Amino acid sequence: MSRRDQIQMTQDETLEFLRTNKTAILTSVGKDGYPHPMPMWFLVEDDGTVLFTTFRKSQKVRNIEANPKVGILVESGEEYSQLKGVLLHSQAEIVDDLEEALKTMVRLAGGDPMTENLEERENLRNAVLPTAKKRVVIRCAPEKFITWNHTKLKGKY
Repeated sequence: MSRRDQIQMTQDETLEFLRTNKTAILTSVGKDGYPHPMPMWFLVEDDGTVLFTTFRKSQKVRNIEANPKVGILVESGEEYSQLKGVLLHSQAEIVDDLEEALKTMVRLAGGDPMTENLEERENLRNAVLPTAKKRVVIRCAPEKFITWNHTKLKGKY
């Protein structure tokens, strides 16, 4: 078995790793052809789709409209033996819908629409509404995952 095979994460490990992290680097391609990496808070769905919200007029939205190919990097670890990460390739979709933006922003703020009481959910919704009106959702269905978890090597290189 190759080192690459030894450090790959399973699908369940990949989703768990994504769910336990908050910030991803979303990389779009700028009009000059250079990568445009930006740190973004994100959510991950059960199928591995990653969701972000951003301002409708942001550079990343313009980049994605011109070229929907994006890379998403989530990583952790302070030492080589602790390195874990996921790189996701996707064709990003811009969803310009207020309800989708609201729902995503509430979830990003820690609100769980299935478990919170109605009053708490409405308060959170009302708090993010003014900003949500200016935002879109970036939906990134995975085309390819590249993963690594160096802790699987148990210090043996």
